[in-house]
Amino acid sequence: MGKAAEIDGMDLTLSPEYTAFRDHVAKLLEENAHLAPGPEDKGLKHPKRLAWQKFLIGEGLTARTIPEEYGGYGAEPDILKSRIIAEEFARSGVPRPLAGQGISMLVPTLLELGTPEQKEKYIRPTLHGEMIWCQGYSEPGAGSDLASLQTKAVEDGDDYVINGQKIWTSTARQADMIFCLVRTDPDAKKHHGITYILFPMDTPGIEVRPLVDMTGSANFNEVFFTDVRVPKSGVVFEPNKGWQVANATLTHERGMLGDPNATKARFVELVELMKRETVNGERLIDNPLLRDRLMALQAEVYAMQANGLRIMTSRLKKESAGLAGLVVKLQGCELNHQIAGLAIDALGELGVLYGEGEHLRSEGSWQWRYMYDLGLIIGGGTAQIQKNIISERGLDMPREPKPTVRA
Repeated sequence: MGKAAEIDGMDLTLSPEYTAFRDHVAKLLEENAHLAPGPEDKGLKHPKRLAWQKFLIGEGLTARTIPEEYGGYGAEPDILKSRIIAEEFARSGVPRPLAGQGISMLVPTLLELGTPEQKEKYIRPTLHGEMIWCQGYSEPGAGSDLASLQTKAVEDGDDYVINGQKIWTSTARQADMIFCLVRTDPDAKKHHGITYILFPMDTPGIEVRPLVDMTGSANFNEVFFTDVRVPKSGVVFEPNKGWQVANATLTHERGMLGDPNATKARFVELVELMKRETVNGERLIDNPLLRDRLMALQAEVYAMQANGLRIMTSRLKKESAGLAGLVVKLQGCELNHQIAGLAIDALGELGVLYGEGEHLRSEGSWQWRYMYDLGLIIGGGTAQIQKNIISERGLDMPREPKPTVRA
């Protein structure tokens, strides 16, 4: 994009308007890169991270189409401008806008299904990084089969009283709020009688215990609820119809996990690594075997970006993305893992280093990503679950047979 091109006689050159917009975005990022947070600026609410997010929103480089009244930029949807912004972030290497469960998953859910009061109360501080969220979905006995969840909420006047347990809860220790699935009608079928509710994580009766994953860090948590009293005003959409809301959020979660813009930025990092690092005086990118693997990944990145444009077009037309939307999570998570895998392989003996040391490259981020991304292939619906969804809902193949239960 940005260069003259023709396909079957169709001119794909950007118009002067979009060329000028690209130049504007590139200049903004170049001149303000010093404002961006660095690796040393840790913490979800680090002042530099929040200031960077506020700057990007004010310039229309994130939250671009979210109404101003809710803290967004308020622009009309424009596929090409969205694509240009993503490409310039990837090209410049400047830190991308904040993302995560609140911004990427809950905000679009509230815009679609939340009450005016919920939109007013939660969207602005979430977009600006001032309110951190976690997701209360999976349970020890309800992971891939999420609708089997058993955390219960019993009505008591204007409140619900919640008892149960959630697991694999990212950012639970840092979160201010949780969007949580609870069973409010135990006699209904498992996809019914579920309610989607929002409440603070400092509510009495909530206990968070960290879970250490393959990276060696506690990126997940267990969350226990004991007689947790929360107001009914936190219910999104309607009581006992939370499965509809949950699926809306899951759609946005899979889009976040398979974000083509994040994958493109990671691929650009890999290219720069292979240009910079050498073995026996030869750049890694000049090794024909490694270069072939890199080019194969590049083709997948381009395909992922094209698919992202297809999905965005469907959303603007208020149409279902169909099969294009179903492949996003599977494609994105596996591709991210493969990109990290090539980085580790290309670095050779340096690729097996972990932790600290003078020979560690990129502060060990490639090793961390490789292990963490392996978990994301499982999280948010395992690769096997995703393939079933693609085959059954996207390709109209027969449903997977259920195993026979023998007495």
